[in-house]
Amino acid sequence: MTVLVTGGAGYIGSHTVHELVDAGEQVFVLDNLSTGFASSLPSPALPIIGDTGDQALVASVIDAHQVDAIIHFAASIVVPDSMRDPLGYYRNNTANSRALIETAVKCGVRHFIFSSTAAVYGNPAQVPVAEDAPLAPVSPYGWSKLMTEIMLRDATHAHGLGHVILRYFNVAGADPKQRTGQSTPDATHLIKVAVQTALGLREQIDVFGTDYPTPDGTCVRDYIHVTDLARAHLAALAHLRRKGDSVTLNCGYGHGYSVREVIDAVKRAAGQDFPVRLAQRRPGDPMSIVAESSRIRALLQWTPEFDNLDTIVRHALAWERHLISVDGPGRRTAISP
Repeated sequence: MTVLVTGGAGYIGSHTVHELVDAGEQVFVLDNLSTGFASSLPSPALPIIGDTGDQALVASVIDAHQVDAIIHFAASIVVPDSMRDPLGYYRNNTANSRALIETAVKCGVRHFIFSSTAAVYGNPAQVPVAEDAPLAPVSPYGWSKLMTEIMLRDATHAHGLGHVILRYFNVAGADPKQRTGQSTPDATHLIKVAVQTALGLREQIDVFGTDYPTPDGTCVRDYIHVTDLARAHLAALAHLRRKGDSVTLNCGYGHGYSVREVIDAVKRAAGQDFPVRLAQRRPGDPMSIVAESSRIRALLQWTPEFDNLDTIVRHALAWERHLISVDGPGRRTAISP
């Protein structure tokens, strides 16, 4: 049995590939390397360069390597970018996913795990938010993911493709063994940006919105360690191989931290103060979103190991220092989170 991982050279994908290889799985990665890094992968899973929308290429990989499962990460993921370029997001996230699902069905793939997002909930009326809450995205990014969820469910009803949809909350941190991490210099993840600012790679960090009806006026998010998330994918794969039902599951810890709390945690970990600029709200940002995560814990017997903000920040900081040691400290950017 072989697992095809699309976008496997990216941040979450590379962590999942390492976990799969550690578990003895045969893994092939498909990635166009537009945002991913081949260097983040273990040598048994060096990438096949290409796009998920290339149906001939995907079919040839499935047939040649007897792929029985696909884990689909490949996507554009920056919410503000999706507001500026919605059609690009619908092309890359929705149209390419449709092509991939069609190819999987035609080639007889049995299991499909989809990388979705809490952005499908928009601004939930109740927090923590459960999987059966109303779906009302507030960005093209969220809509592009929800459209793929719908296509996948319809394909399952029509063709019997078993699937697990994993709705990520805010992913952060890095591999504790420092084999991979968030390597994109201009990444927009809050913890990544705060760590880079603490290390002098950015001049400041912007806080977008301080007037939300939250305890300190800033947005609240459920931060999940990327290694715990990667392991959730292995648990989802095991569930499908046991002939488990197709299901949608939240991937979060069930508690949130504000932007200010995250920045304070980074300052503690780094032992360094840094400039913080207060800015206006950013379009497409929900006020507060925290996972109701009891379903994934019960169904997949998923038990997180790194459910601690200080641990997440410490691992992110260690990875950024590793990148500096490899690339030098000159990687500087003015991009804000």
